[in-house]
Amino acid sequence: MSNPPKFIDRAALSRNRARALAQGADLFLHKEAAAEAEERLGEVNKTFTDPAVVTAFPAPWTEILPGARIVADDEMLALDEGAHDLVVHALSLHWSGDPVGQLIQCRRALRPDGLFLGVLFGGRTLSELRAALAEAESRLTGGLSLRVLPMGEIRDLGALLQRAGFALPVADSVRKTVTYATMFHLIADLRAMGEGNALAARSRRATARALFPTAAEIYSGTFPAGGGRVAATFEMIWLTGWAPDASQPKPLRPGSAAQRLADALGATETPLSRADD
Repeated sequence: MSNPPKFIDRAALSRNRARALAQGADLFLHKEAAAEAEERLGEVNKTFTDPAVVTAFPAPWTEILPGARIVADDEMLALDEGAHDLVVHALSLHWSGDPVGQLIQCRRALRPDGLFLGVLFGGRTLSELRAALAEAESRLTGGLSLRVLPMGEIRDLGALLQRAGFALPVADSVRKTVTYATMFHLIADLRAMGEGNALAARSRRATARALFPTAAEIYSGTFPAGGGRVAATFEMIWLTGWAPDASQPKPLRPGSAAQRLADALGATETPLSRADD
Protein backbone atom coordinates (compact mmCIF):
# COMPACT_ATOMS: atom_id res chain seq x y z
CA MET A 1 0.00 0.00 0.00
CA SER A 2 1.52 3.31 -1.07
CA ASN A 3 1.88 6.18 1.39
CA PRO A 4 -0.43 9.17 0.82
CA PRO A 5 1.25 12.27 -0.61
CA LYS A 6 2.60 14.75 1.93
CA PHE A 7 0.62 17.97 2.22
CA ILE A 8 3.27 19.95 4.10
CA ASP A 9 6.98 20.15 3.24
CA ARG A 10 8.29 19.87 6.80
CA ALA A 11 11.87 20.60 5.73
CA ALA A 12 10.77 23.87 4.07
CA LEU A 13 8.66 24.75 7.11
CA SER A 14 11.64 24.21 9.40
CA ARG A 15 13.82 26.40 7.16
CA ASN A 16 11.21 29.16 7.16
CA ARG A 17 10.98 29.11 10.94
CA ALA A 18 14.75 28.94 11.46
CA ARG A 19 15.22 31.89 9.11
CA ALA A 20 12.57 33.89 10.97
CA LEU A 21 14.21 33.20 14.34
CA ALA A 22 17.68 34.04 13.00
CA GLN A 23 16.40 37.38 11.75
CA GLY A 24 14.53 38.23 14.94
CA ALA A 25 11.07 36.73 14.45
CA ASP A 26 8.16 39.17 14.55
CA LEU A 27 5.72 37.32 16.80
CA PHE A 28 3.07 39.99 17.37
CA LEU A 29 0.23 37.59 16.51
CA HIS A 30 1.67 34.93 18.81
CA LYS A 31 1.82 37.54 21.57
CA GLU A 32 -1.80 38.48 20.96
CA ALA A 33 -2.82 34.81 20.94
CA ALA A 34 -0.91 34.20 24.19
CA ALA A 35 -2.63 37.16 25.85
CA GLU A 36 -6.01 35.84 24.69
CA ALA A 37 -5.14 32.36 25.97
CA GLU A 38 -4.21 33.82 29.35
CA GLU A 39 -7.62 35.51 29.56
CA ARG A 40 -9.44 32.32 28.60
CA LEU A 41 -7.53 30.22 31.11
CA GLY A 42 -8.26 32.83 33.78
CA GLU A 43 -11.99 32.21 33.25
CA VAL A 44 -11.61 28.48 33.99
CA ASN A 45 -12.31 27.57 37.60
CA LYS A 46 -9.30 25.30 37.82
CA THR A 47 -5.63 25.60 38.75
CA PHE A 48 -3.24 23.97 36.27
CA THR A 49 -0.02 22.56 37.67
CA ASP A 50 1.44 20.54 34.76
CA PRO A 51 0.91 22.45 31.51
CA ALA A 52 2.46 21.67 28.13
CA VAL A 53 2.62 23.95 25.09
CA VAL A 54 2.98 22.70 21.51
CA THR A 55 4.68 25.51 19.59
CA ALA A 56 7.47 26.44 17.22
CA PHE A 57 7.95 29.82 18.94
CA PRO A 58 8.04 29.35 22.73
CA ALA A 59 8.86 32.88 23.92
CA PRO A 60 5.34 34.41 24.10
CA TRP A 61 3.89 31.25 25.66
CA THR A 62 6.47 30.79 28.41
CA GLU A 63 5.57 34.29 29.58
CA ILE A 64 1.99 33.24 30.39
CA LEU A 65 2.81 29.65 31.41
CA PRO A 66 6.24 29.74 33.08
CA GLY A 67 7.58 26.25 33.68
CA ALA A 68 5.37 24.68 31.02
CA ARG A 69 6.81 21.79 29.03
CA ILE A 70 7.57 23.11 25.53
CA VAL A 71 6.97 20.60 22.73
CA ALA A 72 7.79 21.01 19.04
CA ASP A 73 4.86 20.54 16.66
CA ASP A 74 6.36 17.43 15.06
CA GLU A 75 4.10 14.79 13.53
CA MET A 76 4.73 12.70 16.65
CA LEU A 77 4.47 14.96 19.68
CA ALA A 78 6.91 14.42 22.54
CA LEU A 79 4.10 14.13 25.09
CA ASP A 80 3.80 11.40 27.69
CA GLU A 81 0.41 9.78 28.18
CA GLY A 82 -1.57 11.26 31.08
CA ALA A 83 1.26 13.59 32.09
CA HIS A 84 -0.52 16.96 31.90
CA ASP A 85 -3.62 18.73 33.15
CA LEU A 86 -3.39 21.38 30.39
CA VAL A 87 -2.15 21.16 26.79
CA VAL A 88 -2.04 24.29 24.62
CA HIS A 89 -1.53 23.86 20.86
CA ALA A 90 -0.23 27.30 19.98
CA LEU A 91 -0.59 28.67 16.43
CA SER A 92 0.92 25.69 14.63
CA LEU A 93 -1.95 23.24 14.08
CA HIS A 94 -2.72 24.80 10.68
CA TRP A 95 0.65 23.42 9.50
CA SER A 96 -0.21 19.85 10.42
CA GLY A 97 -0.86 17.29 7.69
CA ASP A 98 -2.84 15.26 10.25
CA PRO A 99 -4.69 17.62 12.63
CA VAL A 100 -6.88 14.85 14.04
CA GLY A 101 -3.75 12.89 14.90
CA GLN A 102 -2.33 15.92 16.67
CA LEU A 103 -5.53 16.37 18.69
CA ILE A 104 -5.64 12.69 19.64
CA GLN A 105 -2.04 12.88 20.88
CA CYS A 106 -2.93 15.96 22.95
CA ARG A 107 -5.96 14.20 24.45
CA ARG A 108 -3.89 11.15 25.40
CA ALA A 109 -1.37 13.43 27.12
CA LEU A 110 -4.10 14.82 29.37
CA ARG A 111 -5.22 13.44 32.69
CA PRO A 112 -8.98 12.89 33.14
CA ASP A 113 -10.73 16.29 33.19
CA GLY A 114 -7.61 17.94 31.75
CA LEU A 115 -8.08 20.88 29.39
CA PHE A 116 -7.01 21.22 25.76
CA LEU A 117 -6.79 24.75 24.35
CA GLY A 118 -5.80 25.15 20.72
CA VAL A 119 -5.45 28.20 18.52
CA LEU A 120 -4.70 28.19 14.80
CA PHE A 121 -5.22 30.36 11.75
CA GLY A 122 -8.60 29.76 10.09
CA GLY A 123 -9.95 29.86 6.56
CA ARG A 124 -10.56 33.61 6.37
CA THR A 125 -6.91 34.35 7.10
CA LEU A 126 -5.17 36.22 4.26
CA SER A 127 -8.30 36.10 2.09
CA GLU A 128 -7.23 39.37 0.47
CA LEU A 129 -3.76 38.07 -0.42
CA ARG A 130 -5.20 34.86 -1.88
CA ALA A 131 -7.62 36.82 -4.05
CA ALA A 132 -5.00 39.29 -5.32
CA LEU A 133 -2.45 36.57 -6.17
CA ALA A 134 -5.08 34.40 -7.86
CA GLU A 135 -6.37 37.27 -9.97
CA ALA A 136 -2.86 38.35 -10.99
CA GLU A 137 -1.73 34.84 -11.91
CA SER A 138 -4.93 34.17 -13.83
CA ARG A 139 -4.40 37.35 -15.86
CA LEU A 140 -0.76 36.63 -16.61
CA THR A 141 -0.69 32.85 -17.12
CA GLY A 142 -4.27 31.65 -17.27
CA GLY A 143 -3.60 29.28 -14.36
CA LEU A 144 -3.27 29.14 -10.58
CA SER A 145 -0.57 27.91 -8.19
CA LEU A 146 -0.75 27.12 -4.48
CA ARG A 147 0.92 30.13 -2.88
CA VAL A 148 -0.94 30.48 0.43
CA LEU A 149 -1.66 27.61 2.83
CA PRO A 150 -5.32 26.43 2.73
CA MET A 151 -6.76 26.71 6.24
CA GLY A 152 -9.72 25.02 7.89
CA GLU A 153 -13.18 26.43 8.51
CA ILE A 154 -14.52 26.70 12.04
CA ARG A 155 -17.30 24.13 11.56
CA ASP A 156 -14.88 21.50 10.26
CA LEU A 157 -12.26 22.23 12.91
CA GLY A 158 -14.83 22.01 15.70
CA ALA A 159 -15.87 18.58 14.44
CA LEU A 160 -12.24 17.42 14.74
CA LEU A 161 -12.46 17.83 18.52
CA GLN A 162 -15.27 15.29 18.64
CA ARG A 163 -13.41 12.92 16.33
CA ALA A 164 -10.40 13.14 18.65
CA GLY A 165 -12.54 12.10 21.63
CA PHE A 166 -12.74 15.35 23.57
CA ALA A 167 -15.67 16.04 25.87
CA LEU A 168 -17.55 19.36 25.90
CA PRO A 169 -15.95 20.57 22.62
CA VAL A 170 -16.22 24.25 21.71
CA ALA A 171 -14.88 26.17 18.68
CA ASP A 172 -15.01 29.93 18.21
CA SER A 173 -13.11 32.46 16.14
CA VAL A 174 -11.61 35.91 16.53
CA ARG A 175 -10.85 38.03 13.49
CA LYS A 176 -8.21 40.73 13.42
CA THR A 177 -7.56 43.22 10.63
CA VAL A 178 -3.98 44.43 10.27
CA THR A 179 -3.01 47.25 7.93
CA TYR A 180 0.19 47.47 5.89
CA ALA A 181 1.82 50.05 3.67
CA THR A 182 1.80 47.59 0.74
CA MET A 183 1.27 43.91 -0.03
CA PHE A 184 5.06 43.52 0.02
CA HIS A 185 5.17 44.63 3.66
CA LEU A 186 2.56 41.97 4.48
CA ILE A 187 4.62 39.27 2.75
CA ALA A 188 7.73 40.41 4.66
CA ASP A 189 5.75 40.15 7.91
CA LEU A 190 4.61 36.61 7.05
CA ARG A 191 8.21 35.58 6.44
CA ALA A 192 9.22 37.17 9.74
CA MET A 193 6.59 34.97 11.44
CA GLY A 194 7.85 31.80 9.71
CA GLU A 195 4.60 31.62 7.76
CA GLY A 196 6.07 31.48 4.24
CA ASN A 197 4.86 28.95 1.67
CA ALA A 198 5.84 25.45 2.82
CA LEU A 199 3.28 23.46 0.85
CA ALA A 200 4.59 20.26 -0.65
CA ALA A 201 2.67 21.05 -3.86
CA ARG A 202 3.99 24.60 -4.22
CA SER A 203 5.33 25.53 -7.64
CA ARG A 204 9.08 25.20 -8.05
CA ARG A 205 9.08 27.11 -11.35
CA ALA A 206 10.44 30.63 -11.57
CA THR A 207 7.71 33.15 -10.80
CA ALA A 208 6.69 35.49 -13.60
CA ARG A 209 8.42 38.82 -12.99
CA ALA A 210 5.15 40.74 -13.27
CA LEU A 211 3.19 38.52 -10.88
CA PHE A 212 3.83 40.25 -7.57
CA PRO A 213 3.73 43.85 -8.87
CA THR A 214 0.42 43.03 -10.59
CA ALA A 215 -0.93 41.38 -7.44
CA ALA A 216 0.15 44.38 -5.35
CA GLU A 217 -1.73 46.72 -7.69
CA ILE A 218 -4.85 44.55 -7.49
CA TYR A 219 -4.50 44.32 -3.71
CA SER A 220 -4.24 48.07 -3.15
CA GLY A 221 -7.16 48.75 -5.47
CA THR A 222 -9.46 46.08 -4.05
CA PHE A 223 -8.64 46.05 -0.33
CA PRO A 224 -7.77 49.62 0.70
CA ALA A 225 -7.61 50.43 4.41
CA GLY A 226 -7.44 54.21 4.12
CA GLY A 227 -4.43 56.44 4.24
CA GLY A 228 -2.83 54.61 1.30
CA ARG A 229 -2.58 51.36 3.27
CA VAL A 230 -4.03 47.90 2.62
CA ALA A 231 -5.95 45.54 4.91
CA ALA A 232 -5.09 41.94 5.80
CA THR A 233 -7.40 39.61 7.72
CA PHE A 234 -6.14 37.09 10.26
CA GLU A 235 -8.72 34.69 11.68
CA MET A 236 -7.75 32.86 14.85
CA ILE A 237 -9.87 29.80 15.58
CA TRP A 238 -9.93 28.65 19.19
CA LEU A 239 -10.59 25.01 20.04
CA THR A 240 -11.45 23.92 23.57
CA GLY A 241 -12.09 20.41 24.83
CA TRP A 242 -11.72 18.31 27.96
CA ALA A 243 -10.30 14.87 28.50
CA PRO A 244 -13.36 12.76 29.40
CA ASP A 245 -14.07 12.25 33.10
CA ALA A 246 -17.02 10.84 35.03
CA SER A 247 -17.43 14.12 36.94
CA GLN A 248 -18.32 16.09 33.79
CA PRO A 249 -21.95 17.00 33.00
CA LYS A 250 -23.73 14.69 30.58
CA PRO A 251 -26.58 15.63 28.22
CA LEU A 252 -30.00 14.18 29.06
CA ARG A 253 -31.41 11.41 26.92
CA PRO A 254 -33.96 12.61 24.33
CA GLY A 255 -37.48 12.40 25.82
CA SER A 256 -36.28 12.32 29.42
CA ALA A 257 -37.39 15.85 30.35
CA ALA A 258 -39.51 15.96 33.51
CA GLN A 259 -41.09 19.37 32.79
CA ARG A 260 -42.65 20.92 29.71
CA LEU A 261 -40.86 23.94 28.19
CA ALA A 262 -44.09 25.95 28.21
CA ASP A 263 -44.43 25.46 31.98
CA ALA A 264 -40.81 26.47 32.58
CA LEU A 265 -41.32 29.67 30.56
CA GLY A 266 -44.72 30.42 32.06
CA ALA A 267 -46.19 30.50 28.56
CA THR A 268 -49.51 29.33 27.20
CA GLU A 269 -49.15 26.36 24.87
CA THR A 270 -51.27 26.61 21.70
CA PRO A 271 -51.70 23.30 19.83
CA LEU A 272 -50.99 23.50 16.09
CA SER A 273 -53.82 22.53 13.75
CA ARG A 274 -53.36 20.60 10.55
CA ALA A 275 -54.12 22.38 7.31
CA ASP A 276 -56.82 19.82 6.45
CA ASP A 277 -58.61 19.98 9.84
